[in-house]
Amino acid sequence: MPAKPISIRIDGTGEVSALLDKTRDAKALLVLAHGAGAGMTHKHMSATAEGLATRGVAVLRFNFPYMEKGSKRPDSPAIAHAAIRATVAKARKLAGDLPLFTGGRSFGGRMTSQAQAEDPLPDVRGLVFFAWPLHPSGKPGTDRAEHLSKVKLPMLFLQGTADTLAETHLLKPVVAGLGKRARLHLVDHADHSFHVPAKSGRKDTEVLDEILDVTRDWMLKNT
Repeated sequence: MPAKPISIRIDGTGEVSALLDKTRDAKALLVLAHGAGAGMTHKHMSATAEGLATRGVAVLRFNFPYMEKGSKRPDSPAIAHAAIRATVAKARKLAGDLPLFTGGRSFGGRMTSQAQAEDPLPDVRGLVFFAWPLHPSGKPGTDRAEHLSKVKLPMLFLQGTADTLAETHLLKPVVAGLGKRARLHLVDHADHSFHVPAKSGRKDTEVLDEILDVTRDWMLKNT
């Protein structure tokens, strides 16, 4: 089933484009924010949305305002948070009785966790992070994670062990410190884009299937 185009209005900013991937047997809905360098139609975003939809999880993906305008400079946190809130509000109307989750890839995931920590998103059951960026590449640290202690919802972190934006030895204690509400799923040899080298004996498509299966099972467990 082709994705349904949707328009979302953000107060003070204008409208952004969104796509809804949803099958009739959907059991939950995930609002999915994109990373800093590529918008909602990037092949990884499309594969994630389409793959989850076939697994019974509807996905509403959207562009941040800067991406909608064709800019390469990401929005300020305030604008990014406003876009997430507007999309979640739209998703609540589209979801009907479906349990609602939100999250995103890299930058989109971090903006979502910040928004939730600042002011809880209405009716959201949990947050899903695809390669949450703990620190800039080459500058390991955990300062970016300080706000996560304010997030009281269940959280799923999907991370590659070769992700240079989230060194595993730093990420593990961060997630462990969040207690039972947080789960970390590590993919051996995968980088920030969940690409694995040939010597790993796996293909990128196999990795994607793995993380999408984990996402579906975790979401349905938390409905």
